[in-house]
Amino acid sequence: MVSPVLPGRPGNLTADQEAKLQELWTATLRVFGVHAPGTPEHAEEQKPGSGTAISDQKSKKKKHSMFRRHKDDDDEGASTDQEDKYGQSKEFQQVLATQDPEKLRTAFWSMVKHDHPDGLLLRFLRARKWDVHNALVMLIATMNWRMKDMHVDDDIMMKGEGQAVVDSSSSSAAVKKEGEDFLTQLRLGKSFLHGTDKEGRPMCFVRVRLHRQGEQSEASLERYTVYTIETARLLLAPQVDTAAIIFDMTGFSLANMDYGPVKFMIKCFEANYPESLGVVLVHKSPWIFQSVWNIIKGWLDPVVASKVHFTKNLEELEKFVEKSHIIKELGGDDPWEYHYIEPKADENEKMLDENTCKRLLDDRSSVVKEYEQITQEWIANSKDRTALQQKRNELAQRLRSGYWQLDPYLRAQSLYDRCGMIREGGLIQYYGGSQSPNGAKPLFASPQNGPRPAEPRADDVD
Repeated sequence: MVSPVLPGRPGNLTADQEAKLQELWTATLRVFGVHAPGTPEHAEEQKPGSGTAISDQKSKKKKHSMFRRHKDDDDEGASTDQEDKYGQSKEFQQVLATQDPEKLRTAFWSMVKHDHPDGLLLRFLRARKWDVHNALVMLIATMNWRMKDMHVDDDIMMKGEGQAVVDSSSSSAAVKKEGEDFLTQLRLGKSFLHGTDKEGRPMCFVRVRLHRQGEQSEASLERYTVYTIETARLLLAPQVDTAAIIFDMTGFSLANMDYGPVKFMIKCFEANYPESLGVVLVHKSPWIFQSVWNIIKGWLDPVVASKVHFTKNLEELEKFVEKSHIIKELGGDDPWEYHYIEPKADENEKMLDENTCKRLLDDRSSVVKEYEQITQEWIANSKDRTALQQKRNELAQRLRSGYWQLDPYLRAQSLYDRCGMIREGGLIQYYGGSQSPNGAKPLFASPQNGPRPAEPRADDVD
């Protein structure tokens, strides 16, 4: 049965929400330097009534102030929003003043991957309670974080596990340690993706007892965290657009507590991957964790904190996950066990095919340009809006299917490709895969869509 589209998602917007989406697209495309048809590319950089370009200094000043909410904002564009706990407003103004718009545009379309472009923008709008300015600030700060701070697409995902194997044999002690630390977490199965909860959301299991402060570097912990989140994004779908995280607290002691990685994970979900969490289950936490939780809860946004649930036993866990989907490690009936499959020497051969990669990138670029153009028409033309929206949805589907053709040329193979969970063309198969120990038939598999649609639950609806 196909479930209804959740509120605030593509295909289920109120008139006001659609207007907010159009406002955000207008502002976003302006930041990217994408001008409406018939508008001179540098029209804003010329004095009215003359063909003389204004000075670079004035141009930068105008660009810097174009998106400020109030005239009396300070020179740094500091936020007056008390919710801006990560300083994204200041970062936003700095990015506008210094960053190449085309690089921001490239980072955005790279993050879209197989997602609906509207769906990605709507995540930021929902996270900022439909405030267009705050959503834009969050969006641009995220693009900057992806391309300058973490190098998500041009390093973490592009090089992947195979590069970590190479680095682990490096003659450089620093490079070798980073490679070894990254691989250690994978081989231990400190966290892993497997199966779905009752709502069809992909599950990420975190075995907290396997972490010890100082055993891996801060950089490798952050890289591993982003790598896991980005891989999980590949499993999301239009009608199942959030994930479930299960923190297995079995055997937890204070030696396993490390506030640095926890803060980084919180920042990722609150600032850079908004509206990606459906539910967080803290399973079998001992009494000593209560004081730790009181500290962590104070760091969380109230919306995120409301998605955290404590489960003491199998019966309580079954409220969220079918027993047949609970791994036997946690007392369920799923016989699946985590085993790390080492990278193969030739698994990323397609990434060496530069000609095919360029052709597919050029194809995607053409679709992106058409999508941007049709989006501008959709914003400007109220009479043909329904037909234009249909065209936008068709283009979004082309971007989705086109991404999966491009994926093996841009993203290094992961454990989840090798075990058969992520398959050619974006087929996601959680159960009964080639490496499945029980050999059961897949409960569901959906090409280019990830898991099956699910009925909405309160955790997913803002």
